[in-house]
Amino acid sequence: MSEQPSYVGLDNAVRPLPDPEAEAVVRANDRGHVFHSWSAQGAIDPLPVAGGQGASFWDYTGRSYLDFGSQLVNLNLGHQHPDLVASLHRQADRLVTIQPGMANDVRSELARLIVEVAGEPFTKVFFTNGGADANEYAVRLARHSTGRNKVLSTYRSYHGGVGTPIGLTGDPRRWANEAAASGVVHFFGPYPYRSPFHSSSPEEETARALEHLESVIVLEGAATIAAIILETIVGTNGILVPPPGYLAGVRELCDRHGIVYIADEVMAGFGRTGEWFGFQGFDTRPDLITFAKGVNSGYVPLGGVVISEAIADTFTDRVFYGGLTYSGHPLACALGVTTFEVFRRDGILEHVRDLSDRVVEPRLRGWLDTHPSVGDVRGRGLFWAVELVRDTGTREPLVPFNPTPAQNAPMAAFAAACKAGGVWPFIHYNRTHVAPPLVITEAELTRGLDVIDEALTLTDQAMEA
Repeated sequence: MSEQPSYVGLDNAVRPLPDPEAEAVVRANDRGHVFHSWSAQGAIDPLPVAGGQGASFWDYTGRSYLDFGSQLVNLNLGHQHPDLVASLHRQADRLVTIQPGMANDVRSELARLIVEVAGEPFTKVFFTNGGADANEYAVRLARHSTGRNKVLSTYRSYHGGVGTPIGLTGDPRRWANEAAASGVVHFFGPYPYRSPFHSSSPEEETARALEHLESVIVLEGAATIAAIILETIVGTNGILVPPPGYLAGVRELCDRHGIVYIADEVMAGFGRTGEWFGFQGFDTRPDLITFAKGVNSGYVPLGGVVISEAIADTFTDRVFYGGLTYSGHPLACALGVTTFEVFRRDGILEHVRDLSDRVVEPRLRGWLDTHPSVGDVRGRGLFWAVELVRDTGTREPLVPFNPTPAQNAPMAAFAAACKAGGVWPFIHYNRTHVAPPLVITEAELTRGLDVIDEALTLTDQAMEA
């Protein structure tokens, strides 16, 4: 930000900050008329945001925050990227929208680019409006192509807030919404730090997790199972990196039993792990890939399913019963095409790998020695979790699973300290995640990690409370 921060108002006039009158209007309208997701409406106080640039955004007081969650891990190219903004203007000038039953240049070009980086055996893309309906349609593709109904997903997962995806989800957000889906069966995925299989090594965790999954397949009836859906790296529920060989083992089980393997890449895709898709960093290849978020940094809602040739061919002579009015919206797809251009011109994947290897991983692993409340760190690229505990021996979480507000006090204090230091953190239960925009500079990243480092002194103190 400049020395005299400003923002653009609804009338397109540039106004200086702070602007308490504008902030008051935003707060009043929000509190009066906006119904927020995943919240008790009277228990929240949303921050009015005036603007953003790159890895930062700022409020109406002029206070700036490094965005260490990339909003909801979608803002891969950061706030107000000039190429994306220019692309949006260009597309709006030439064609704002067209229905999905017609061919469109940016839609077809983006599909070609996505298939190209996904590699074999992928040939087609079905576009959706976001990640939840991408997973909805991936399941539909799997069910229609196999003639089976059941879908397996892990307990520690999030696949979307509607219909089938909320049923697939393995965290507490599912509990009030389970009637929305049928045929969903949950199983335990690998989690070496908190092994549900009492494993003593990553290799043992892989073997026991695959044995468990195979038992579920047998007991549920392999011939009834259409798909297994997995976040390649579990996102909100822990940034759980699969141990060596696990995803390859899932692939083998799917091949043996005729089950479709769906890779949910809504968070992990488009550079977040230093690869185009997260699965490309492992020894596996799914049948369907779901994506959203980073495909165009969420500037206009967009998601989709990348479809293997074998599954696409099952619909050559029969109808696929599914569709969306805004599937492949030109404004959204134009931004996706530009995203590819920026990634390649600016070496985004290389930048992510470099920052991960030189800055993030060494710094976070160092906290295992300097902060007694840090029990585990894990991740890839700019997609990391720091798990906080009360006791490194027992691994008791600093706050319990699905904590009440009172139980969550230590994490709330940690988050407040981060915000006071100019970092907006992404916290979930007893973890803080490090997932800034992929365009963040080394200096910004280091400054943000310094703030988190200092805030962790509060979680260290909370161990004894």
